[in-house]
Amino acid sequence: MFYLSLPIIFLKFWYLEAPKGLIGFFASLNNSFLQLLSLPILVRTYFKPWKNEYRKGLVVFSVAMGIFIKTFVIMAELVLVFLLTFLEIIFLISFLLWPVGTIFLLFL
Repeated sequence: MFYLSLPIIFLKFWYLEAPKGLIGFFASLNNSFLQLLSLPILVRTYFKPWKNEYRKGLVVFSVAMGIFIKTFVIMAELVLVFLLTFLEIIFLISFLLWPVGTIFLLFL
């Protein structure tokens, strides 16, 4: 009798429990990735000098140079974050379609 419930157990695992675990893992991965790239710190310190240069006569230049450099660094990091998110979405969709694709290939 237990064997008759195996397809339901599999479907519950594959389409409910596993995606929930994957999304939790991806959230943790994204958080670690953002901390590794220090994106929140760059956004928080956007209008501060790049190297904390506060010498007289260089403050305006240091702030302008910091904004200039941080703009390109933030754009590059956003591209990496969007790429990672895109790959995670592709992986999740592939994971969900794996059993359907297997059955389709078996009966093709």
